[in-house]
Amino acid sequence: MNDDQFEWPDDSDDEAENLADGLLFDEALPPDHRSGFVAVVGRPNVGKSTLMNHYLGQKIAIVSPKPQTTRNRLLGILTRPDAQLIFVDTPGIHNPHHKLGEYLVDEAARAIPDADVIVWLVDGSTPPTAEDRLALEAITARRPAEAPVLPVVNKVDLLPAAAVAGRVAEFEALLQSAPAMPLSAVTGYHCPDLLAAIINRLPPGPRYFPKDQITDQQTRFIAAEMVREAALKTLRQEVPHAIAVLVDEFTRRSEELVYISASLMVERDSQKGIVIGKKGRSLKRIGQLARPQIEKLVQAKVFLELRVKVLPKWRKKKQELRRLGYSTD
Repeated sequence: MNDDQFEWPDDSDDEAENLADGLLFDEALPPDHRSGFVAVVGRPNVGKSTLMNHYLGQKIAIVSPKPQTTRNRLLGILTRPDAQLIFVDTPGIHNPHHKLGEYLVDEAARAIPDADVIVWLVDGSTPPTAEDRLALEAITARRPAEAPVLPVVNKVDLLPAAAVAGRVAEFEALLQSAPAMPLSAVTGYHCPDLLAAIINRLPPGPRYFPKDQITDQQTRFIAAEMVREAALKTLRQEVPHAIAVLVDEFTRRSEELVYISASLMVERDSQKGIVIGKKGRSLKRIGQLARPQIEKLVQAKVFLELRVKVLPKWRKKKQELRRLGYSTD
């Protein structure tokens, strides 16, 4: 695969007089410091969370091969000497089949109008799909006029090198306004080029977050997501999509030990049995997968207690969605 540097046409203006009036720049920052929100938008399972985790250098967004893994907008904050990028990891845009699906699509769509740069991420291992077109329609309809759209074809590491250019051309034909960058968030191929292109298109601005902050989410939210990721990796069939995780208690009992009690919510008794597994093996496996991830997050040993509860048809009920944190109200 050719690793030559990729360049989009440069539509930025670096003149000093274009610095926005009234911004409170930190005196320690360079005068051309840039900052802004970068919405990463696309259909489910194209690698949005993997890309953000790659740039942050650590895991704050869960990933799995299953569609609709991401359920909430999640900010990932990358602070450099020359720029602060606020990545907005969004749920995949798709045709929803229940209230939870409607919430996911709405969460993704709400990120677009506030973006300074939009990365339209697609899965290059397959040809364009109807959901790719749906995501592009949402971007086109909602994006601010001044926000550039950077089309990025991810997962090209899964294609033969000779097939990459043709697949990229298929996606370029959909947007017809900018060349698409081939990329692999897993291997890092072209990731530095994409980062440079984003920074070049951000407006001049200050830091909006402290330099050591990497996300807007509380630790207990990320811990709950890591439990859900472990469930996604352990369970098969439709059950993972019917699971929500609620942290009931998160207590630091000492510098060395954190106690976490969490409930895995399912919709039916039959699903509860599957999540628990024969002699509790599936639930035990979920805990075994989640615990080291959470320990890395909190920098301490974790005592993780998991239980399974039935919450009938929670994906279709606004009240239950709100209680589980899936609400835009």
